[in-house]
Amino acid sequence: MPPRRRPQFTQESIDQQLQQIHLLDQASSSENLEQLGPIIKQIHANRQQEAYLRTLQALIESKDAEIESICGDNYQEFISSVSTLFSIKSYTTNLRDKIATLDASVSQVGKSLVEKKKAMLQTKKTAANLDEAIDGLQACLRVLDVVNRVGEMVKEGKYWSALRSLEDIESMPPTSLSQTPLFQHLLSSLPSLRGQIKDAVTASMKQWLLDIRNVSAQIGQLALEAMEMRTRRWRSRRDKDPMLKSSRVGSAVESITYEKTEYNVLDNDQLQVDFKPLYECIHIYSALDSLDEIRRSYQADRKAQSDLIIPEPLPLSSLPSITQEIVGYFIIETHVLNTTGSFRSEREVEDLWDALISRLSKVVEDILRTENDPDTYLKVKEALLGFVMTLESYSYSTTSIHSLILRLFEKYVNILEIKFGKRFENIISQDDFQPMYVEKDSEKESVMDTVWLTREQRSQLQATPAPLNLPWSQGYYLCCQDIRSFVQNFYQFIEGVSQHHRNIDDLLSKSLDTILTTYISESLAKRAQSTANVSQIAQIITNLEHFEISCAELERSLTNIRSSQRGGTIRVSAAASFVATRTKAIMRVTEAMSSKLDDFFGLAEYDWTPSTREDAPSMYLYELVNWLTTVVDSLALKDAHKEEAYRGAVGYIASCFLDFLTGRDIPMMNENAIANLLLDVDFLDEELKRNGHPHSEAFTELRSMASVVMSDAVNAYLVQSIRQTSYPAVKPKRLAALLEKLARYGQECRDAPSRERGERRRKEAEAVGRLFPGENR
Repeated sequence: MPPRRRPQFTQESIDQQLQQIHLLDQASSSENLEQLGPIIKQIHANRQQEAYLRTLQALIESKDAEIESICGDNYQEFISSVSTLFSIKSYTTNLRDKIATLDASVSQVGKSLVEKKKAMLQTKKTAANLDEAIDGLQACLRVLDVVNRVGEMVKEGKYWSALRSLEDIESMPPTSLSQTPLFQHLLSSLPSLRGQIKDAVTASMKQWLLDIRNVSAQIGQLALEAMEMRTRRWRSRRDKDPMLKSSRVGSAVESITYEKTEYNVLDNDQLQVDFKPLYECIHIYSALDSLDEIRRSYQADRKAQSDLIIPEPLPLSSLPSITQEIVGYFIIETHVLNTTGSFRSEREVEDLWDALISRLSKVVEDILRTENDPDTYLKVKEALLGFVMTLESYSYSTTSIHSLILRLFEKYVNILEIKFGKRFENIISQDDFQPMYVEKDSEKESVMDTVWLTREQRSQLQATPAPLNLPWSQGYYLCCQDIRSFVQNFYQFIEGVSQHHRNIDDLLSKSLDTILTTYISESLAKRAQSTANVSQIAQIITNLEHFEISCAELERSLTNIRSSQRGGTIRVSAAASFVATRTKAIMRVTEAMSSKLDDFFGLAEYDWTPSTREDAPSMYLYELVNWLTTVVDSLALKDAHKEEAYRGAVGYIASCFLDFLTGRDIPMMNENAIANLLLDVDFLDEELKRNGHPHSEAFTELRSMASVVMSDAVNAYLVQSIRQTSYPAVKPKRLAALLEKLARYGQECRDAPSRERGERRRKEAEAVGRLFPGENR
């Protein structure tokens, strides 16, 4: 019978047995460890022994097979070993029983100790809870007091202190109060308290926005008054120092002077603007990480306020007050921009500026769209100019306002042109065109200071004592006076305007050309055409000559004025118009004289088919020559113009004689009539030469054509080379007309020679007539 196996103990069974050993109750304190130390050491030793036994048992079990095989070979030794093992097992069993007994004993002893310790700990816990409750109540009272003071600080406007108090509550170090519902409730109410602070500071800023809107006009008024005083002070200094003549308000030199006496429009004896509400609001919103919110709100509010500044339609009388409010508005914006860091951006302010100025420009142009009073434009310009100069000193871009002023200036100039144009037309229509008479030297000097003269003309007139007749008429003097007044009104508008010099110069040049050409030159041309009085036409010509001189002198004097103001060159191109009008007026002299010459020719009683030739000129020619020389020589014209009048009159006489020969009024004539007409032509030519006015060229065609007929040189005329060299002035058509008249006379005669001559003239007329297509008629 094989030996009995010893019981097998696994690790799990050993751990289960150990867990069943309870030395102390779970509620026991660590104070019993000293007393239980020996017991625990013994148990620990027993457990080490037991662990050793378990290990040994496992070793034994693992070696059973080997032992059996060894036992088979070594039976006796095996028997002895088995006996030894049984002894060990018995010892192990006894040891386990002792450990169980010891565990029960220890549990009974520790139970009483645990009960005592639990009672003592409960007492300490209760006392600690009471102390903690007292501390919590005191902390709650302190927190509640802080919360209560937050509300009072908000009412008193101490927003930053209130916000700091909330931050102190939130940043309190962790305490027993931190976990209480009351404290958690307080923490949950902090956002609401912050919202109250935020609302209160926002309301304060909204009220501040309303207040500054109400004082913006006063701020602008003070700024405009300061700029006006600054301008007057600088103008006075500039008048005393020629070196500063070209410097304006805002220039580097003037700015350095002004900095010594700079005037603060936001803080002075009359007005103090407090920006504290805005700064507080920005500070609070920054602390709450909501700066973008208040920035957007501020921009929207200021945009809304800017939209309310300019009413539509804008009464013209309220423009100064509107500009004052705009100036005040942007002075405040400049201060906010410069003192609030990144709260305001230059772009935001520029957007407000551009929008407001665009509306202002549109409204101003709308109210002036139908305005025709130049004084109104001057008032608007003065309001805008002070506005521009003030805001330029705050570094705002005023280019668009300058453009508006220039556009208004163009309309102003157009109105001036119409206004003065009517005056010029009225002056010229009422002018008697007689030399202007002055009785005293003082009167003469006053007139000479008004009109434009060359140095030679001025010296000559100054050397002539009064009384005297001046070369021009009263109308010329009044026109010069009004031209000066126009220029004065023109520069009155641009006084103080610093930009667009070139545009202004061009506009002045254009306006002067319009006035001089349209309203003066053309009016004089109309007046010359409407009058038949030769002396008046001559005075018009003289006036035109002085106007021509005035253009150059006016251009020179205006250019000197603009040069002193750093302007450009003034160009007056109306002189060409006066030259053209003068040419027409000289022609008009000829026309007026021609009507009188027609009266003389009406007295002429020519026999166009005389039987004999005269040996003396026609009697009416004596009177004609006498009248012509008397009238032309008495005209207040230069000799060159008188010669033009003579040339025109002689040309007209020549054309009348030529019309006798070739016109349709006289159906036929003979050679004797042609000879008599040539006699009259020679007489006129000689008389004019004797009087110093030779104009023989006017009769060249007549004499040449008469020569062809009287010398029977028609056949030679038909030869092109001879015609071009000997008779270039003779037109084939006119020659043919004369030959037809001669032919018609011959056909009317009864004698054979005359009829033959008439037939020959007819054939010559037909031959000459065939030259028409190839000749320049």
